[in-house]
Formats: sequence, C-alpha cells, structure tokens
Amino acid sequence: MLWLVIALFLFIFQIATILILEFRHPSKAVAWLMVLFVVPLIGFIMYYFLAKGYSHRKKVHRKSPDMPGKIRRYMAKPPGIVMEADGAIANGFQQEPRLFGLLNNIPGSPITGCNDVEVFSSPEAAYEAMLQVMEQARSHIHFEFYTVRSDTIGSVFQQLMIRKAREGVKVRCIFDGIGSYQLDKRYVEELRQAGVEVYIFLPPLIAFFDKRINYRNHRKIVVVDGLKGFLGGINIGDEYVGKDPRLGFWRDTHLALSGDAVYYLQHTFLTDWSFVSGEKLSDPDLFPEHDCTGTKLVQIIPGGPDAHWDTILEMYFASIAAAKERIWITTPYFIPDPSIVMGLKTAAISGVDVRIIYPDVPDSRIVGYASLSYIEELLEAGVQFYAYEKGFIHAKVIIIDDILASAGTANVDLRSFFSNFELNAVFYDKETLKRLESDFIEDLKASRKIIWEEFAQRPNTQKAKEVLARLFSPLF
Repeated sequence: MLWLVIALFLFIFQIATILILEFRHPSKAVAWLMVLFVVPLIGFIMYYFLAKGYSHRKKVHRKSPDMPGKIRRYMAKPPGIVMEADGAIANGFQQEPRLFGLLNNIPGSPITGCNDVEVFSSPEAAYEAMLQVMEQARSHIHFEFYTVRSDTIGSVFQQLMIRKAREGVKVRCIFDGIGSYQLDKRYVEELRQAGVEVYIFLPPLIAFFDKRINYRNHRKIVVVDGLKGFLGGINIGDEYVGKDPRLGFWRDTHLALSGDAVYYLQHTFLTDWSFVSGEKLSDPDLFPEHDCTGTKLVQIIPGGPDAHWDTILEMYFASIAAAKERIWITTPYFIPDPSIVMGLKTAAISGVDVRIIYPDVPDSRIVGYASLSYIEELLEAGVQFYAYEKGFIHAKVIIIDDILASAGTANVDLRSFFSNFELNAVFYDKETLKRLESDFIEDLKASRKIIWEEFAQRPNTQKAKEVLARLFSPLF
C-alpha cells in the first residue's frame, strides 16, 4: 500500500507542477496533462525537457533594452520614424487611434517612413532576386533560415556564399537546429572552410539537455550590405520549387525591402547572431546611409519567447478587433489562440468579410486535423474558409480593411505566437496592400469553398481525430 500512496503523491505532484507553471496557457496545460495521463512518468520527463519557459531562463535573454537608440548610434543617417497617425498613414488609419497606439508602442519596432517594397508570389522569383542581390554584395551577407537543404537549390546558395567569401565579403549564416537537422554536415563544413561563419541556432542535442528543444528560430532573413533585405515564408530547398511529390506546386509570399526598415531587419539578425556566436557586432558599416527615395511605411516586428510581449499575437488580435470591412487571412497552419477565435467570430457575426485560405493537403497530418477542428464553429459564425487545391500554400498574410497588411514568417498558430522566434513586416501603403489583395484573389480561384452543411457531415472518425489533434496541438 505504501508504494501506491507514494505513486499517487508523485502523480499529484506532477499535475500540480504543470498547472502552476502553465496557468497562463490553459490549452498548453491541458495538452501536457493529457500526455501525463497517457504516460505518467515519461510524460513529466518530456515536460521537463520540452516545456521549460524560455523567458524564465536568465542566461538566454537576448533582447536589447535600448534597441532603437543603439541602432541610431551606428547609422550614418537616422531613419524616418512615424510617430503620429494623422496625415502619416493613408486609408483612414487616423480613425483607429487605439490600433495605431498599440502598433506604435511595440518595443523596438517603429513604423519607418522611407522604404521600397517588392512582393514575390513564387519561390522561384524570390530565389532569383535573393541570388542577384547577394551576387552584388561588397561588404557583407547575412543569411538566416529555419530550413536549409543540401539539395540543388541549397547548393546554389552555398556555392554563391563560398564564392563571395573568397572575394572578401563577410558572410554570416544562422541555421535552426531543428528545422535544418537533416542538413548534410559536409554542407556546413564546406562553407566554413571557405571562410563563411556558420552557427546553428539551438542544436538539438544541446537544446534537449538545456530544456530548450521546443523553441525554434523560424525566421527567414537575408540582408546584403545593410541596404537590401528579404523576409517571408520561403526556406531554402527543392520542395519550395515544387519538387516534393506529395505537395507539388508551392505557393508562398516573400518580400524584398530597401530603406529604413532594413536597419531593423539587420538588427534582428544581429541580435540572433549575438546569441549564437557571442559576438556583439557594432560596425557602422552594418547600418550604412541608403539612397532609397520610396515613401512606403514598413514596420518590422520580431516575436519570440524571450520577449516580454507576445508581439505578433497582439498585433494580429488588435488588427482583427479593429476591422470594419474585411479580414483576409492566408495561413498554412490554423491553430489560433482563443482570443483570435473570438475576434474572428465577433467580426464575422458583425458583418465583416472574414475569409481564410488554408492548404487542402497539409504537410503535417496532426496539424492538419487540429486546424480542421476550428472550422465548424467559425463557419457557423459566418467565417468563410477556402481549401487551396493547386498545391501547398505556405504564405502567411493578413489583410485588414484598406489600412494594413502583415506578411512574414508567423502562422496563425500557437507555436508561432508563443514558442518560435518569428519575424513579420506590417505594410500601410495602398500599392503593397493592392498587390497582396490581388494574390489573395488569385489564390481564391484555386481554392474550394468549404460549405458548412457539407463539412458538418464529415465522418465521426475524422471528428475524433480532430479532437485529439486539437488537444495535443499546443505541443506541435
């Protein structure tokens, strides 16, 4: 009997520990309690290694407390920063003081006023543009991706970086430990032998024993000479040009920036570089004066578990809450926070045009089932869902009325909101919004509208899979 009492005490202790540590994230607590009930001791060990709060670990805090000030000290010319909504942002944004107030007060993420923006709707076009700009590099290339493959596309980028490093260009690379775990070691060694500096962000083995394996750097950044920058949804690999036989055609959104916003894109890379290498770079050449004459307003918003704000979640929620006419969302993974669900339902019931495009064939079955679990209740509220059938849609885009659009690396899912290091750009100009709107309309043409009456008749076995996937979704 004594051993039963001890076992019961230990089980209660495990439950209490999870509830106390995860009280701010009920869905995550429920998921871990499910794991604990299925495999009691093993589940707690998994929790210990996988779920440790990143921000609770002082030695991994990476945020610069005075980021804008530090940047400006290195700049040849201070950036134009928008401080007031009146007259600065078009399309009636001045009628949304609360939304502007939130966006304008995100730490280290000012709205910059002198930028040019180019939108790429296909990986092929984005790769061509990145390679062309990297080929012209004279000072440095900063290259950061979640997934890098040692395949045909990966080799093209590798050989270019090797050649530029031998020409004397400073090439720095960051690859995520989980996203690039299949990368051939020879790929990295060849880069290093040519003089390219390469670091792995949280290598899996180290991350496991340091209880950080659940955290991933999902950012995709290229900065060349501090003047041209790229970000978006595309990684480096052949599947992004349609060579995955299961997923086929790959639809994504990537962006090229020049102007003031590149300073903040650069700073995001340098913050990550300081973390992986221990090197704090402060060369003024990293923030050179640019000759951009564009007038587009761009805001770079990094998000991650090391920040005090859930910046991207808060930006999404505030934008959804402010919408009066439309909320158009494209996302490959749809596992929203309860606040996002409520915001979308409220908007749809109020008459806002809410449309969400997601892939008909997911790249992860568990995530796919979890995404489907949210559709029925939102369909009942009037949210319109469209399953993209042309291939796999990986773009992460939100368009709110005619006032703003966001694109970047963050999905509408719990991992992007709370666990991943992400990077989005928010755009306020009519031209960029129109371009993203045009892409959305084209994607609708390649999608099947989900009808509530038909969707509600799906088999009970599928509904059961959706319920289980949703319960465990905070862990994926």
